[in-house]
Formats: sequence, C-alpha cells, structure tokens
Amino acid sequence: MEEMAHRNYLHLSGREKQRVLIARAIAQETDFLILDEPTNHLDIGYQLQILDFVKNLQVTVLAALHDLNLAAMYCDRLYILKEGRIYKTGTPEEILTPEIIQAVYGIKADVFLHPLTNKVTITFLPASMNYN
Repeated sequence: MEEMAHRNYLHLSGREKQRVLIARAIAQETDFLILDEPTNHLDIGYQLQILDFVKNLQVTVLAALHDLNLAAMYCDRLYILKEGRIYKTGTPEEILTPEIIQAVYGIKADVFLHPLTNKVTITFLPASMNYN
C-alpha cells in the first residue's frame, strides 16, 4: 500500500479504497475482521483478489456478501437472513439449496458442486423462462 500513501483517499478507486481499508485493519493486528460488502462495485477479478487475500489472512472474518456464489466459494459458514432475521445457518452445502433459495429469495435455482472447485455453484433461473 506504500504507493498510495501520498494520495488523497477521496481520489482512490473503489478497489484501492477497499485495499486501503483492509490494510488498515491488518495493521491493527486484529484477529477478527468485520467486512460489509468488501467486493461491492468491483470487477470480478478484483472481487476474487480481495477475497483470496482476506481468506489467506488466517483470521476470523464476518462478512456481509450478497453474491451467493462468492459466499459459497469463500465462506466456511453462512447465516442467511430473511426479513432481517437469521433464517438458517450452516455450511454453504447445507444452506445454499434450491429450497432455501426459493424460500428466502422467491426464485428458482439450480445448485450443484462445481467439478473443479468442489464448491457450491448456483445458477439462478428466471421465472420468465421455460425449464422443460
């Protein structure tokens, strides 16, 4: 982050701001990070870069993520909310099922373990399409 030390925070990109905030938390040598949408407004490459970095910190992380596929890939445990309350908790395999996705989000989904990552992968199925 040294290259950003001389720059005004307000002039940084979203990705750079995220990196600065995470670096600040790391500098505090904390064992616990709370991240609110750490990948919001980032291109997918930067989303993966940030989450890879955080995952490798070997600290406990509580993160709010709206992208269920990213949550499945990076989280060990999920808390899914419905109407502002915890609806279910468990591993991605336990929580990210077609039935729970339907109950919480009101949409159909195809859920499977990806053959390369061995992680839950979700394909959302728009109601406007025919799935015969």
